[in-house]
Amino acid sequence: MAREFQRGHKAKISDLTPGTDLYVGVQIAGPGLTFDISCFGLDANEQLSDDRYFIFFNQPKSPEESIQLLGAQAGDTESFRVTLDRIPANIHKLSFTATLDGAGQMSQVGPGYIRIVAGGEEVVKYAFTGSEFTTERAVMLGDFYLKDVWRFAAVGQGFDGGLDALLKNFGGEVAEEAPAAAQPQGAAPSFAPPAQSTAPPAFGAPAAPQAPQPAPSFGAPVAPQQPVHAAPTIAAPLAPQAPAPYGQPPQQPQFGQVPGQAAPPYGQQPPAYGQQPPGMPPGAPQGMVPQGVPQAGAGLQAALQPYKETATGQRWTSQNQQLMRVDLTMGGTPVLARQGSMVMYQGKVDFGYKGAGFAGRMVGNATGQEMQLMRCTGRGQVFLAEEGSHLHPIELQGDGICVSAESVLAFDESLQYEVRRIEGHGIPGGALFTMQFQGTGTVVVKTHGVPVVLPVTPTTFADCNAVVAWSAASQVIISSQVRLRRNAYPGHSGETVNLQFRGAPGNFIVVQPYEV
Repeated sequence: MAREFQRGHKAKISDLTPGTDLYVGVQIAGPGLTFDISCFGLDANEQLSDDRYFIFFNQPKSPEESIQLLGAQAGDTESFRVTLDRIPANIHKLSFTATLDGAGQMSQVGPGYIRIVAGGEEVVKYAFTGSEFTTERAVMLGDFYLKDVWRFAAVGQGFDGGLDALLKNFGGEVAEEAPAAAQPQGAAPSFAPPAQSTAPPAFGAPAAPQAPQPAPSFGAPVAPQQPVHAAPTIAAPLAPQAPAPYGQPPQQPQFGQVPGQAAPPYGQQPPAYGQQPPGMPPGAPQGMVPQGVPQAGAGLQAALQPYKETATGQRWTSQNQQLMRVDLTMGGTPVLARQGSMVMYQGKVDFGYKGAGFAGRMVGNATGQEMQLMRCTGRGQVFLAEEGSHLHPIELQGDGICVSAESVLAFDESLQYEVRRIEGHGIPGGALFTMQFQGTGTVVVKTHGVPVVLPVTPTTFADCNAVVAWSAASQVIISSQVRLRRNAYPGHSGETVNLQFRGAPGNFIVVQPYEV
């Protein structure tokens, strides 16, 4: 039985089907409207660094045919074949989109959906209607994304502008207009359920019930049953996305995982200060723009371009190192944030006070760490920040993490959380208050400067002011470094109380370069 997804829902592909050869169908229509349905194969930075993985009407398959455009069939406006185990390692996300070709807006579309079919049976479906959009001319429907394993997310995020604007958002370019090549005409293939087998289901689209038979083999994908478009030919840069020009905020270093993005390999260090960015020739002077990156022009628009709002189709999006945007229209759950952390919002958003209860007042009386929260609900985007702290969104999917109460900025209300108290002589206020989060959702952690993630070993100690977070399975012990002979010296280090962390391999702590 197919699972019905709502906007923002995510799941591992392996939880939906054991198959890796999948059919993706999109149904979207509206009176007098014409649509271009495409798939963007994006790298780890969510950029189209290789234009061969932009699958659309003029380029119906990727080089190794792991992504193929199949045309309209089985009641779908457009369909694709995706073979996950053949997708190259540099592709981390497949974003399926629909854009208007001609006049109109997304609020005019009727009921539609994106669905996944494996072995001729529908395994997941995300339905949407035009009432969810306004004047947008494009919509990001759903994503396959690689986060240790392949997963699927129902996005349903409207996007201003058409296909050209969407392509530029992913780092591509619109080339000069060229005549479109004639496409060979032929009937779209139809697929039947595979023969009974204990192996993972073979690729197939829904068809009328019939006697079991082997799934048909695939040849070259046929042309979509649509007239050839007279639109400009679209291409993207072949080189990886270059670093931003001088003046643009650098990409945020993260110790957690940005929702929908792959995590960096454990232990990977950020680039050292003064290191040449990727794409720069050896010995190039600092500030030189790599080859292929357009020079910034003069004028107001050029000056403001590096600071434009970033929209990725995710619920939580880092705008820069110190500013976080949360889209309340995605996920369907409210957000709890520190009072006073809202710097701007768009749309219809309600802010309500959420008291921390007796436990919260006790925390506040003891250390001033009371979590005074506001509850953000409605349909719109809220921008959060606090005193220029670095912000790090951490997506939890059934796992847990402990965060110092002072380091919590905001989190999804869907997460289970509780306040814990670590008592010890020498700790300011007499105790350190932490919050343990568990479940599925995102918590945004703030730090002073760029943090470092360290594995927990039998000899791991951290200053109580510097530690930001640690794995929920770690054990925390107060460790006193007071020595009886300390008074024999003119002074002492001041490091009298530390936290010792213990745990099995795989546990970690997060430390910031800061202490009181």
